[in-house]
Amino acid sequence: MGNKNKTISFRVNEDAFDTLQEIAAERDISLSAVFRDYVDMLVAHDGQVEVLPEHEVPEQGSTGGEEWPPKVEVPKSFVREHERLELEADHLREQLDEYKQYVTHLREALEEAEDGEEVIHLEDLDLETDRDEDSTYRIRD
Repeated sequence: MGNKNKTISFRVNEDAFDTLQEIAAERDISLSAVFRDYVDMLVAHDGQVEVLPEHEVPEQGSTGGEEWPPKVEVPKSFVREHERLELEADHLREQLDEYKQYVTHLREALEEAEDGEEVIHLEDLDLETDRDEDSTYRIRD
């Protein structure tokens, strides 16, 4: 038998997915290729990963490779904008919760009104108005 490819399926959160798409775009490869590369690397190293404290990581000059862990400078304006957007998102979530509570309150009030009182729906009034327009009215003197 040949070496057949198998499909692996799993779920990741939205932020991780976006990061993976960015990695794929930077490498100019598909998202599937990112996972294949990762799996190949895991298999090649027998699934072993060593986590080192930063002070034990070899210096850049001694390995001849790039600096590890990689460091990126981010402008303060970017950080501030990110924080502002997080605050705005929190505020919008709070507003959404308030609106949901208000809609729930209105639904409960409507159900209570339907149980004890007569409720006239606007759609019903529109239908009655349409019927009335078809009728002829006479005024008595």
